[in-house]
Amino acid sequence: MAQAFPFSAIVGQDEMKTAILIAAIDPSIGGVLVLGDRGTGKSTAVRALAALLPRMRAVNGCRYSCDPADPASRCADCASLRAPDQPPAKTHLVPVPVVDLPLGATEDRVVGALDLERALSQGVKAFEPGLLAQANRGFLYIDEVNLLEDHLVDLLIDVAASGENVVEREGLSVRHPARFVLVGSGNPEEGELRPQLLDRFGLSVEVKTPELLTERIEVVRRRDAFEQDREAFIASWQKEDERIRRKLVAARKRLLEVVISDAARERASSLCMALGTDGLRGDLTLIRAARAMAALNGDASVTDAHFKRVAGPALRHRLRRNPLDNAGSTARVDRAVAELMGA
Repeated sequence: MAQAFPFSAIVGQDEMKTAILIAAIDPSIGGVLVLGDRGTGKSTAVRALAALLPRMRAVNGCRYSCDPADPASRCADCASLRAPDQPPAKTHLVPVPVVDLPLGATEDRVVGALDLERALSQGVKAFEPGLLAQANRGFLYIDEVNLLEDHLVDLLIDVAASGENVVEREGLSVRHPARFVLVGSGNPEEGELRPQLLDRFGLSVEVKTPELLTERIEVVRRRDAFEQDREAFIASWQKEDERIRRKLVAARKRLLEVVISDAARERASSLCMALGTDGLRGDLTLIRAARAMAALNGDASVTDAHFKRVAGPALRHRLRRNPLDNAGSTARVDRAVAELMGA
């Protein structure tokens, strides 16, 4: 398995790194969309975070890496192990999966299909899990997500909404968990993302090529050092990565303890109303992202400071186009935040 670039060694791109961290703290936020120039560390950040996360416990032999501590999310095979006459399921630790969904992937490759090898050699109808099964409890990464074919977009919308993949084909009827953090990246100049899928991303961040000379030089220097001697470079950043890992694990534990007052909920909804966001998904995402931000900072309750940090990523992709306002979505969110919460 290829060694991932250390998360703490990524230069700049603070908004992207923060968004990915809080999505890992609370997966119910709904994933991250990263838009911007090529070669700005989008896929590097996702793989680095997955390598940073502590290994997760899964049921032995389970094709979907079911969580033994969460019976409600188990597949049919693991659910049968709960029978009174069965001994407790054995478990083991596995890395958090990061699965790439290529643009040219077929529907069978994504959702799974009939295992042709077993069907031909043994005459048995068996299910061969797809990419959605592999990504369960991890990350599903789609580069150039704005160029993804429409039928795959529809599939992802359904699975992202339910957390479950249902396959009914070729005499098979299979239902299995497919809960993952969806991370998409792309260049907006190459095509727009369908609104239905855009709305499924909890957070949207913008990345740019570094404009400061010193920052560009540092990016190149670190990447070159990593390629020259990966083990030495990773070792040199191990302490900082370990610090972030401890902070992330602690944030997950304290997440549900963070207090969200009625006044904070009113602030969130007032901001969404001021921006004219459609539906209530923006309100929910803003609240959840602010709570995860507070947990990451070690704070006991959600305040305006947390809303200011996450308002842009949580709301900029939910705004309607305003023909009377030439300002970009980020500027409109910043302006509304300043008017409601102060600079």
